[in-house]
Amino acid sequence: MANHSDEATASRIDWDAQAAAFDDEPDHGLRDADVRRAWAARLASWLPARPGDVLDLGCGTGSLSLLAAEQGHRVTGVDLSPAMVASARAKLAGRDAVFLTGDAAAPPVGEQRFDAVLVRHVLWTLPDPGRVLRRWLELLRPGGRLVLVEGVWGAVAPVGIPAARLTALLAPLAGQVRVERLSGDSSLWGRKVADERYAVVAIPE
Repeated sequence: MANHSDEATASRIDWDAQAAAFDDEPDHGLRDADVRRAWAARLASWLPARPGDVLDLGCGTGSLSLLAAEQGHRVTGVDLSPAMVASARAKLAGRDAVFLTGDAAAPPVGEQRFDAVLVRHVLWTLPDPGRVLRRWLELLRPGGRLVLVEGVWGAVAPVGIPAARLTALLAPLAGQVRVERLSGDSSLWGRKVADERYAVVAIPE
C-alpha cells in the first residue's frame, strides 16, 4: 500500500504533467472575458469586502489568485505541483502575492492567519476531509471565512463530494454555512453543465 508521501509524489508528477495545458479549460484559465467576469463577480461576493489576506489552496496556475489580487487582496497560494506554482508566479508577477509549493491539506504557512481561505476542487481528492476542514478553519482570523468550490463530476463513475455531505461535515465546525448552487450558471464553465457544482461559504462562530 502506498503511503501518503508516495501518493503526494505521484499526484505532484501528474499535476506537473498537466500544468502546460491546464489553462485551456475555460474555468481554469479564465481566458474568455465572459467566464472571467462571471468568476470575478462570484469571488467578490464570497471574499471579504475589504482587502485582506487570502490563502488560495490548490491554487493551480493562479487564475483565482489573480482575480483576488485584482480585487485588492493579498494572496498566498499553495500547490503541490512546482510546475503549477511556477505558472502562478508568472501570472501574478508584480502583484501582492506569494506562491509556495506544498500540500493543501497541511499548508506550509506556519503561524500565519488569513481573512479567507479559498479552495476550489481540492477537498474531494483528500482522504480525510473532516480533519482537513478543521485545519483550514484554524487558519482563519476571527471573522474570517472558508470558501469552498466543489461538486460531483462524471455520469458513469462519479467523483467528487456532494453538497449535502460537505455541509454535514461543516455543521459542527462553523456557525454559518451557506451553499450557492453553480451548475445552472453556464458562464462560469464556458458551457452548460448537468452535474452538481456548488460553492460553500463557512464562517466559524
